[in-house]
Amino acid sequence: MFLLRRAAVLPVLRSNCCRTFCSSPSLQMERKGLVLGVFEKKGEESSQRFTKAAEVFDHKVSGKLSELLKISGPSLKKGKSRVFYGVHKDFPCVAVVGLDDPAAGVCGAENWDLVKENIREAVSAGCQVLRDLELTHVEVDGCGDPQAAAEGALLGLFYYDCLKSKKKAKVTVLPHDSVEAAAWEKGVQYAEGQNLARLLMEAPANHITPSAFAKTIEERLTQYGDRVLVQKRSQAWIEEQGMGAFLSVSKGSEEPPVFLELHYKGSPDSADAPLLLVGKGITFDSGGISLKPSASMDMMRADMGGAATVCAAVVTAAALNLPLNIIGLAPLCENMPSGKATKPGDVVTAKNGKTIQVDNTDAEGRLILADALCYAHTFKPRAVVNVATLTGAMDVALGSAATGVFTNSDWLWEQLHKASVVTGDRVWRMPLFQHYTRQVTDCQLADLNNIGKYSRSGGACTAAAFLREFVTAPHWAHLDIAGVMSNKDEIPYLKKGMSGRPTRTLVEFAAALAYNK
Repeated sequence: MFLLRRAAVLPVLRSNCCRTFCSSPSLQMERKGLVLGVFEKKGEESSQRFTKAAEVFDHKVSGKLSELLKISGPSLKKGKSRVFYGVHKDFPCVAVVGLDDPAAGVCGAENWDLVKENIREAVSAGCQVLRDLELTHVEVDGCGDPQAAAEGALLGLFYYDCLKSKKKAKVTVLPHDSVEAAAWEKGVQYAEGQNLARLLMEAPANHITPSAFAKTIEERLTQYGDRVLVQKRSQAWIEEQGMGAFLSVSKGSEEPPVFLELHYKGSPDSADAPLLLVGKGITFDSGGISLKPSASMDMMRADMGGAATVCAAVVTAAALNLPLNIIGLAPLCENMPSGKATKPGDVVTAKNGKTIQVDNTDAEGRLILADALCYAHTFKPRAVVNVATLTGAMDVALGSAATGVFTNSDWLWEQLHKASVVTGDRVWRMPLFQHYTRQVTDCQLADLNNIGKYSRSGGACTAAAFLREFVTAPHWAHLDIAGVMSNKDEIPYLKKGMSGRPTRTLVEFAAALAYNK
């Protein structure tokens, strides 16, 4: 149960799709569903070919499945599904899902692996249709890529009903037949990481306060013992650090700020330079004195999406036991209007001594990140990646197709891009020209202005230029995730709601650093 009082602490949030690997007698008595894949073979009269697992299953039922597929209509298109009943005594419902050419590979125009992305979409469709039939136990064909299949299944079955009195039944998802266990488990961990970020982002702001957010992450990391250190820094500590930019944002709220610091010690050499991940953690953004319009303001409960994805990535790295040191930083607070709130035109001082003229209190994310980035450099990191739902301008520029990446490092861009091709959660490089820097450094009262000189022009770029003023590391990237914060129907396996993007890309990036030093 979620508590409503000010210092509310969430219980460990749980996804509605269970992945328990068991074969108890009670489970065997349940009505079970099965998802199997079929490849479309373009230009051939016999237009479809089963996956290996589907072929074995069809042999067990004496060709009944292939016969039903033939008489059920035109060939099954990719991403679509068809359900057959009474094919096998153990599986009263079998969903056959359409897969594309298994040799398609990476598409340069789309910047993702077509095979992996199609498997996620198809398996998700099959699992969802079986859940709608009220089956609670589903086995899934690996479709040639067990990791992608597991991701599609668990991401597709996620929904948020934590606060509803009537909840949907959980769905137990298992690999079917001789699926490679390690690849399947990796996909499960990737999907559960993203689902954790979705749970945090979807929860109402009166339930995910800064302290509740920190407590939830702490509970998720407890099981990893000495490998993980969680430090929940108080307002007094923030003041001692001279984080005046961060404190200026939190001033208007009754909720005290929290600076969440996570240390994952995965490298066998404790002296290895860490990967530094920093996430914007505004648990509710009203805009402050520069108040936002009321329409869709409820969506600003997810303005901590950067912190959610960063913390979820650290949790996933620990679950995967990656041989890499990672530090996650999340400045957490609310941005609210009150008599104590920062006023437009006020000047504040960041941790590195730079003064900032705050002309728009709704450009608050860059203020809290400025201090967090200054602090990040004290760890002498291998690379710094910050993630934030920073600007509406990024949504205008790229929409939900990709995360915008601003970076001072070609090497870091290449690593992030490679990771995104694998996960299908794409990134796109944006400019960091001095043209934008001049717009934030040309300031009447202070060293910097928190909005660009031409506020409606290049807003995502001037925000990135502002952050760059607090970076000295040679490998730094800023990921603006405002456009990918939520999903309508763009990504079929995510459905409507908060997306948790780009958690899997962050994890894949970290894994590549860990294993390809």
